[in-house]
Amino acid sequence: MTNPIDFNDENSNTSNNPSFDAVLQARLSRRGVLLGGVGGVGSVMLGAAGLAASGAAAAAQPAATAAGKLAFKAVAKSLADAVIVPTGYTASVLYALGDPLTGSTSAYKNDGTDTDYENRAGDHHDGMEWFGLDKSGKPSQSSVDHGLLAVNHEATTDEKLSSFFLHANGGTSTLPRPAAEVDKETAIHGVSVVEVKKTGKKWAIVPASRLNFRLTALSDNMQITGPARGSALMVTKYSPDGTKTRGTLNNCGTGKTPWGTFLTGEENWAGYFTRSATDDATRADKSVVALKRYGRGQGAASRHGWESAGSDDKYVRWNISQGSGAASDDYRNEMNGQGYIVEIDAYDKAKVARKRSALGRFAHESAAFGKPVAGQPLAVYMGDDSRGEYIYKFVSTKTWVAADANPADRITTGDTYLDAGKLYVAKFNSDGTGSWIELTTGNPLISGYATYAFADQADICVNSRLAADAVGATKMDRPEWCSTNVANGEIYFTLTNNSNRRLEPANSSQAAPDSANPRVYSDIKNGSSTQTGNPNGHVLRLKEGTTGNAATSFAWDVYVFGTESSAAPGTVNLSSLTDDQDFSSPDGLVFSPSTGIMWIQTDDGAYTDVTNCMMLAALPGTVGDGGKKTLSYTKADKTTLSVDTYVGKAPGEDKLKRFLVGPVGSEITGLCETPDGKAMFINIQHPGETTAQANIADPSKYTSQWPGNAGYGAGKRPRSATIVITKNDGGKIGT
Repeated sequence: MTNPIDFNDENSNTSNNPSFDAVLQARLSRRGVLLGGVGGVGSVMLGAAGLAASGAAAAAQPAATAAGKLAFKAVAKSLADAVIVPTGYTASVLYALGDPLTGSTSAYKNDGTDTDYENRAGDHHDGMEWFGLDKSGKPSQSSVDHGLLAVNHEATTDEKLSSFFLHANGGTSTLPRPAAEVDKETAIHGVSVVEVKKTGKKWAIVPASRLNFRLTALSDNMQITGPARGSALMVTKYSPDGTKTRGTLNNCGTGKTPWGTFLTGEENWAGYFTRSATDDATRADKSVVALKRYGRGQGAASRHGWESAGSDDKYVRWNISQGSGAASDDYRNEMNGQGYIVEIDAYDKAKVARKRSALGRFAHESAAFGKPVAGQPLAVYMGDDSRGEYIYKFVSTKTWVAADANPADRITTGDTYLDAGKLYVAKFNSDGTGSWIELTTGNPLISGYATYAFADQADICVNSRLAADAVGATKMDRPEWCSTNVANGEIYFTLTNNSNRRLEPANSSQAAPDSANPRVYSDIKNGSSTQTGNPNGHVLRLKEGTTGNAATSFAWDVYVFGTESSAAPGTVNLSSLTDDQDFSSPDGLVFSPSTGIMWIQTDDGAYTDVTNCMMLAALPGTVGDGGKKTLSYTKADKTTLSVDTYVGKAPGEDKLKRFLVGPVGSEITGLCETPDGKAMFINIQHPGETTAQANIADPSKYTSQWPGNAGYGAGKRPRSATIVITKNDGGKIGT
């Protein structure tokens, strides 16, 4: 997300581990990028005029799966405060911030006076998954017109401490924060599950459904499972035995297990906590190293000041300073309860959610499963979204049993697959291969690590970043979402951007260009602000070794580089992007199980002078399908720096196209479909976040009024929302 205070820019990796600049030194000669194609014009807008046609009506086109191409006409870039989709498609708002989830909850007024957010849609809709229901309301994997949406609510729009659109007067901007404001803000975080149903051609939520529920930042009894359960690192005043914590926080990407449960990733949670300015001396132990590695140095201020609202435990927990007594007397370990992949049974709100510590603790985005194969272990792929962080993989101890796709108890099935296994981190080699390094006390690099002494596997899982530092994992450019190509099982990661990349690095936190990240350049925003490094990001892809999910080696290349089409073709626009497909800062990434289309969503601050954030469709190739290309840079001493890369096989003019552009200030994120691929749900997050808090009383100064300007809901304050997209001819989306 792109809040004025951007916690995605956290950069606490001060290890000497190689970043991709080390790969450069060996002059990698096997890399690949995607050459883009061109699209057409014609779109519809969901904005101030509702749904209005723009451009000529689209002619009938062959299906992508049959013709090997994307049939729709590309949407043009846009700065309009609207959702724009191709001609022949309809986009409708389905579920927005504040919408009631119970029959007794009042309609949303959207003027800052609303309360009871525990029974309403939360804010900043993010990752999302579909769970089908049959006519009687029971789980059904094949249902296409009735189901549940499990939706992440990542954060809230803020400028100076408060979530200003939630409060009538814009909220407080100084400490202490009023308890009433903090209670609203903690409640809009977390997850919601809402029943949705199609009647005729119209989709709607079922606001009084018995299946609807919320989990918030204060939800009780979130169980810690796996190696960290019962660890001394998890002991708090709330959980003296270290087996549970309260709430789930800053939920970003998602995943869906093969047995039908919902996975939600806790991402930028560290910024919600504060430490006193003298806490290092009070602790005087290795916990100081771990806290700094996760971005919480002593004296660090919290994002919202929730700890200042009073003496109740629900406020005190956000201050993680150590007291004078035992760990069970305070909240020194409270932050260790956040940062996990959390498993939830969307079908059954009575089932207690699990935080799966075996999958590691870091700034989680999504969790993507490799293809399940009977008799083989399961693999889960994950990224740590901060500059210079790592890519991880978990391999289950238990091998996949096909009958577990329909278990009697879904959440306990998760216990058997996700609580025991091996956690790995990726290291990228200079020959186009890579290795998965196991994070275990049996690895001498971990057991002998001088910076931090790991006590046991629980310590490794809680402090995964430090363990990855110890084994020399490869620093990456903010790994965000990942997804598995349904056609061939290859794994794709979005590396959204890296402002620290430099031609001649000045310090250890910066990285030189290399074969997998060969671009270093300046992007001028609005003719005045120079953005340096790799501001537009790229997409990486991996192909596992011959042993599949259990492989400890892989091949890799770069799939596509983001940039605007007018950028220099020899050094920046390496994917030859055209005006109908250029983009910046890839973030969300989802493969459609119905069509095989890969959907790329953006969360951009570098290109927003030209266009709002967007979603593109792609028909990808395979790892290693390209040819060699060499980039040359002139250094300050006039010597030449050459970077070898490989250019991916040209996909043709209809293999990468812009499908959607969102409202002003929004991020496009989260995607799921009905099993037939004929209804797509995506999230529009934080429209109008560029509004100044001081302008809360004057809607004319809001940078966005969406979705109210599209005819949805009361008031003019912008709201994050889920939309549903359908094709007017009833066909599959994207074909």
